[in-house]
Amino acid sequence: MTGLVFTRGGQPLPPLADRPPAVAAPRGRERRPRLYALDGIRLLAALMVAAHHYAGTRRVNQPGNLIWDRPVSDIMPTVFSVSAYGWIGVEIFFVISGFVICMSCWGRTPRQFFVSRVIRLYPAYWFAVLFTTAALAALPGVWPRLPLRDVLLNLTMLQSGQGVMNVDGVYWTLWSELRFYLLFLVVVWMGLTYRRVVIFCCVWGAAAMLAPVAKLPLLALIADPEAAWYFIAGLALYLMHRFGQDLLLWGILGMAWLMGQKEIGARIDEVEHVGSWRGAVLIFTVFLAVMIAVALGYTDRIQWRWLVTAGSLTYPLYLMHYAAGTAVINRLHDTMDPRLLLATVLTGFLLLSWAVYRFVERPLAGAVKRGLDGAFTRLRKE
Repeated sequence: MTGLVFTRGGQPLPPLADRPPAVAAPRGRERRPRLYALDGIRLLAALMVAAHHYAGTRRVNQPGNLIWDRPVSDIMPTVFSVSAYGWIGVEIFFVISGFVICMSCWGRTPRQFFVSRVIRLYPAYWFAVLFTTAALAALPGVWPRLPLRDVLLNLTMLQSGQGVMNVDGVYWTLWSELRFYLLFLVVVWMGLTYRRVVIFCCVWGAAAMLAPVAKLPLLALIADPEAAWYFIAGLALYLMHRFGQDLLLWGILGMAWLMGQKEIGARIDEVEHVGSWRGAVLIFTVFLAVMIAVALGYTDRIQWRWLVTAGSLTYPLYLMHYAAGTAVINRLHDTMDPRLLLATVLTGFLLLSWAVYRFVERPLAGAVKRGLDGAFTRLRKE
C-alpha cells in the first residue's frame, strides 16, 4: 500500500500525517447535507423488528401461544418465514447509532453531547413507559404487570443495571445504547478526531473480544461484547463518510462484520431459535453494503423530505409496538384476517408514533433542553 486514502469522489489524498489540520481533524459544526437515506433505513429497521415480534418469533409459532393462539406458520407461512429474520433490525439500529452519534456530536462539548442524548432519549421513552403500563392494565393476560415501584424505576432507563424487569422487553437495547454513550463521552471530552475515534474503536473492540474469556463481570458490563462491534462498524462508516476511505477503516469494518456474523449465529442459537445463520448474515451483509453506499456518498441524491418524518417515527414506534401491540393482537386475532390485522396494528402504531413525536417528544424535548441548559449555566457560574 502507498498510504494513500481516497475521498468519496475517488481522488487520492496524502497520508493523514501530511494533511492540513483542517482535513485531518475538522472542527466545528459546519453544515453538511442531510443523509435522508438513513431516515428511511431506520424506519425500515423498526418495521422489521415490529413484524418479527408480531409474526416471526419462536413464541408466536408455538401451539396455543397467548398472541395468536396457534402457530403463525400455520396461519401465515410466508409472513412467518420473512418475519423470522426481522430481529436483525436491532443490529441495524446499533450500526446506525454508531454512525449518527459520531456525526451529531462532532465538534460538540461533553455538555452538549449529554443534553442532546437526554432530550433525544427520554421524552418519548417516558411516554412509552406510561403508555405500555396503561395498555397492559387495560389488556391483561399476555404480559405480566410489574409492581408500581418497578414501573417507576423504569422511568430512569437504568432498570437493567438494578436487575429490574423492563416494562416492555424491547427496552433491553437501551441499556446497550447507554453504555455506548458513556464510553464515547470520554472521546467527546477529549475532542473528536480521526485518530482518537480509531483508537477508541480498536481499544473497545479488543475489550469486547477479551470479555467472554476473561470471566470478569465488570469488563463484560463495560465492553458489551454482544453489541460493541455493531457500534464500532457505525463509527468506522462515519469516519469513511467524513475523511474518506482507507485500509485501516476497511479493516475495522471487516473485523466488525466477522465478529458480527459470529454474534448473529449465537443469537439464533441461544435467543431467537428461528431463521438460519446464512439468511441472517446475508441480510446483515446487504445492510452493511447499503451503509457503505451511504458513507461514500452514493445515496446523496436521495432528497425525499418525507423521509425526515419517517425517521422521526422510528424511536416511538420501537418503544411502543411490542407489548401493547401483541396484547391488541391477542384480543382481535379472531375478528379479522390475520394479514389485515397485522397491517392495521402496524398502521395504528405508526400513527400513534407520529402523534407522540409531534405532541410529546418535540415540546417536551424543548422544555428539558431549556431546563438543562439553565442548570449547566448555573453550575458554571457558581
